[in-house]
Order: sequence, then C-alpha cells, then structure tokens
Amino acid sequence: MGAIVVLVVVAVVVVAVIMVMRARRAREQQAATASTPRDPFEPGESTFGDPRSLKAGDMVEFLGEQMFVRGSLRLREGGYRWSEHFLDAMTDAAGSRRWLSVEEDPDLEVVVWTELKGTDLQPSAKVLTHDGIEYRRDEHGTATFASEGTTGLGATGGVEYVDFEGPGGRYLSFERFDGGEWEAGLGEKVPAGTLTIYPGSDGSGD
Repeated sequence: MGAIVVLVVVAVVVVAVIMVMRARRAREQQAATASTPRDPFEPGESTFGDPRSLKAGDMVEFLGEQMFVRGSLRLREGGYRWSEHFLDAMTDAAGSRRWLSVEEDPDLEVVVWTELKGTDLQPSAKVLTHDGIEYRRDEHGTATFASEGTTGLGATGGVEYVDFEGPGGRYLSFERFDGGEWEAGLGEKVPAGTLTIYPGSDGSGD
C-alpha cells in the first residue's frame, strides 16, 4: 500500500513539473514573438511584393496610381543602409518629382516622398512648420551612395540629410548631394496593404 502511495505522489510531481515547464516555454515563446520586429510587408500582410527588392525597371502601384522606378540610390552610413527609388508617374509626366524610401530601423518602413518646390524653409531650425503642420528635427547625417538606373546623379557620391518628423506618419526631409543645394521633400508613411510591386524584366534601367 505504501509503495502505491509513493508511486502516486511521484506521478503527481512529474505531471506538475511537466505542466510548469510547458507554461514557462509558452511564456518565453510569446515574449520572443512580441520582441521580434514585425515586417508589415511579409506574406499575409495584404501587400504584394517586398519593397526591399525594388530596383530600376520595376513598377509600383500606390493608392491606385502606377509609377515606374526609373532609378535607385543605395545609401550607406557606417553599417546602416537604406534605399531611395525615383519614380515616374505612368499617367502624367508633369508635376513634382517623387521617390520611395525603404529602410529598416529596426522595423521595415516605406515612405513616399514628393518634392517640395519654391520653399524658403531651411534645415538649420529645430522646428519647422509647413501648411500648418509642425515638424521636429529627428536626424542629421551624411552618407555615401551608389546609383542605379536613371537618377541624374553620378555612379557614386555623397549626400547630407536632415530629417524632420511630424504627426500621423508625416515627414519633412532635406538632402543635398555632393555639396549642392538643399532639396526638400514631404513624406508620407506607406501603410501595409496599399503598395503593389510589379517586377521588371531586369534592373538595368535607362
């Protein structure tokens, strides 16, 4: 009888240990999942194509508008890398220059930019206001670039940038290439599910 009681106690202890270990493993898996940067453009996130693979010759569709990637810049600042892709609208050749920026910091972020023409804004201020929206300076740095396709720039060079951040996924950025004049752009974060990528036949560009 005593042996049976001992066996029952041992069995209960073993079951309890197994349940505790399973619960701990489940908590660790949940914590790992929560701490892993989420890729909003991974399969199942309702966006077609990976923006990190964009290149000259591809076509993108954003909010119903189709645009051709005529050239790309691959930028590098220390160990940090990102890309800018210059776009031509498929329906209207007029208007301001536009481009897409793609970076991981650490989450993947895609921003569509529109050239800001005729502005007196300068990046030296810490806070800038445009069209009633206040932007605060976020980053200032320099990077090197390699050019692909048609960008209007040399094969390689340098760029200085100053980035400002506004509310609701809005951005204001200044860039000057190889010591030239400042060029300003307004940015809007691209939500998952609004960008479609159509790969071109090659990445050579024109």
